[in-house]
Amino acid sequence: MRRLADLLDRLPDDLARQVFTHSSWTDRRADSYERLAFLGDSVLGLAVTTHLYPRLEADRYGAGRLTKIRAQAVSGRSCMEVAERLGVPERLRAAAPQGVGQNADALVRTERVLASVIEAVIGAVYLDNGYETTAEAVVEAFEPEIETALEHPVDFKSALQERLARRGDVVAYSVASEEGPPHDRVFEVVAEVAGNQVGSGRGRSKKDAEQEAARTALEAMGA
Repeated sequence: MRRLADLLDRLPDDLARQVFTHSSWTDRRADSYERLAFLGDSVLGLAVTTHLYPRLEADRYGAGRLTKIRAQAVSGRSCMEVAERLGVPERLRAAAPQGVGQNADALVRTERVLASVIEAVIGAVYLDNGYETTAEAVVEAFEPEIETALEHPVDFKSALQERLARRGDVVAYSVASEEGPPHDRVFEVVAEVAGNQVGSGRGRSKKDAEQEAARTALEAMGA
């Protein structure tokens, strides 16, 4: 985390200010962290993919398995954990304009916001330092999440499907709602069995939301 923290502290004032500006705190949406998060999301994905690729044997890790490991390593939950270790909630709260204290307190507890801000940090660091320096800092910051994804890959959808198959049931997923602009969309998905809702989840992609819905379904089943 040291490298990313140092690079964040050395950002020019205009970039640092944008990283910690929520869209509801400015009259110009372009002054918020959303564009930087869009950029940082791509840099994060490339950095983790480039790090994982040579570590995983081609005969054991096909594209599908690589995709699942990477998705777990850079998921919204993983980004939130990195953001908390980096002190993003405190930095975001400190950057809030006067009069929005309650709003700021709610935002710093939201996975979507913290994940977007850590992506904005990565985007800003990339603009200021280029790819190589940023990628090294990103891999260091996400190392615990990367190792967890490698050692304990999670596929809640497969686990739920296998559990239901034992009793002859099938799960179906449907999108209940979509929020946010196209580049920062959050999906809510429900999991249903025989027309009855058994779980629900939110995520920054439909696949992430489906995994979360499957996880809550398994929890409800005591698995």
